[in-house]
Amino acid sequence: MPTIVPVRPGSLVGSHTQVRLDLNELNESQFRQGPDGWHAVLSLRGVEHRIWFKEAPIIAASYTVELPFDRDFEFRAAAGTRLWRGLNGRPQGAPPHAISVYRRRRIALALRAADASTDGATYREIAEVLLPAQHIPERDWGTHEVRDQIKRLVKTGFALVQGGYRALLRPLSRKK
Repeated sequence: MPTIVPVRPGSLVGSHTQVRLDLNELNESQFRQGPDGWHAVLSLRGVEHRIWFKEAPIIAASYTVELPFDRDFEFRAAAGTRLWRGLNGRPQGAPPHAISVYRRRRIALALRAADASTDGATYREIAEVLLPAQHIPERDWGTHEVRDQIKRLVKTGFALVQGGYRALLRPLSRKK
């Protein structure tokens, strides 16, 4: 995940430039060893930061954030900046992977629409349950925009179920 900050022991540049990762207070639920290294979840002023150590961490060491020039560089840099701001007691800002209320609602509707379609419900039946305020006369149903909206929701729901949910773990692209 691009929001996990990879760190490694760094060289001491000068005591005035060092910001310490305090790993002493972490419990088992916040710090564990995995097959790929060590994982920690730091809570700084109510914000969780996920950190990855390739090798066993040294408690008293100074650390450096590694930012590989890969497709996730921008997101890792933002996560590293948020961590640095949190370690310095500064406002950390919103996480890059925050899902808006609108998007969360649409995902929930899409999954419900896909479930209903799988159970054999028609688009009209799905619309009557998911959008009850949208009463559409039978004669208008075939060309109504709500029918198209339901079709898109069902399609989106199936895409999520068939692996598209992984895209929710990635921050939205900032392509211009």
